[in-house]
Amino acid sequence: MVQAVVEVGALLRTWRGDAQATRGVWEEGQFKAEADARAHDALGRRLRGIAADIPVLSEEDPDSLRGDRPARYWLIDPIDGTASYAHGYPGYVTQAALVDDGRPLLAAIYAPEDGALYTAARGRGAAARGRSLPRIPGIAPGAGVLTDNTPAPHGIAREIYEHFGCTAYLECGSISLKLCRIAEGAAHLFVKDVPVRDWDVAAPQLLLEETGGYLRRLDGTPFGYGGGFEHVGLIGAADPAVGGDIARWYATRGATGR
Repeated sequence: MVQAVVEVGALLRTWRGDAQATRGVWEEGQFKAEADARAHDALGRRLRGIAADIPVLSEEDPDSLRGDRPARYWLIDPIDGTASYAHGYPGYVTQAALVDDGRPLLAAIYAPEDGALYTAARGRGAAARGRSLPRIPGIAPGAGVLTDNTPAPHGIAREIYEHFGCTAYLECGSISLKLCRIAEGAAHLFVKDVPVRDWDVAAPQLLLEETGGYLRRLDGTPFGYGGGFEHVGLIGAADPAVGGDIARWYATRGATGR
């Protein structure tokens, strides 16, 4: 699995020199490029070579997302952060999770531009850049680094930054990469109020779980890998207590219209 994502990451770096691969269009707030389809084919083929009987569910294969989910399946996001990829920024990853009985069991995430590899196995810990990740230390409200994909906090990120008093801000690309930054201690909080999909979060969720972090929907309910693939928003936090505080704040904010 690790070899598969690393090999596909190397291909993505090569394809960046191909204008056809990076050409694309915006579809419902997401940038789609030819490289997405290429990476889907390359990653799916490698994972089927590991275990031909395990289905591959992918953002780039709508047919695979229809009907009931299998008991065990690969859930892949061939490029998380396609806009960053296509427009010359480093903040993209390729990733895969093995989902078993409704929960991520194995995860591999690779950021090709800086060669960062993140892995996790349920109950066996997580690693980043060739080293085991320790448990994340608790970060109290009013401290820590907020991360998002704009040059400065914007929208709900700005509200969180001001209301909870974060001490610094880190611009970062893909959803998964921001959650990886939390797991490895470079950031402590990420909040989004737009639709997110299971393939965005399955792999980094396991990374956070194995390091003691927090990942929930914006309303504080857990991601459960069954039923629909789309959810409204997420909270990723180094400290579960802070994540819970934000979910409660958001519920109050929604009730008051602020």
